[in-house]
Amino acid sequence: MKSLFPSFVQLTGKVMDMRLERQNVVMSNLANIRTPGYRPLRLEFEKELQAALGRDARGKMSRTQGDHLPAVFNANGFGPEFERAFQPHHEHGQDEVDLDKEVGIMSKNSMMYNALATVVKKEASELSKVIQEGQK
Repeated sequence: MKSLFPSFVQLTGKVMDMRLERQNVVMSNLANIRTPGYRPLRLEFEKELQAALGRDARGKMSRTQGDHLPAVFNANGFGPEFERAFQPHHEHGQDEVDLDKEVGIMSKNSMMYNALATVVKKEASELSKVIQEGQK
């Protein structure tokens, strides 16, 4: 179905959902910092997301021949089953919650989330401008 928003807005929304889920995992780790035997959880999704977008590990489009057209993002490929694949997991070699590491992860994740929110806000602002100009 055609949408008023470009396809990257849907992708941005999905990534924001995953970042919010990561924030919840980090908050859970911090809440259990004094729980004996608790091992911190991690939620990693960037590598799988890049693969789903047809990009290599460096974020570059992977084309087998120079005359191929670049792939176009298909938002329909990011259904609920794609998000279910991202489950928090234990990180090997880490037996207890490291406060500094958790705060670092939380800060970076928060900055990335805010950057994505800025992109969506800008797109909504542009659409609002178009609607207001159309009323004149």
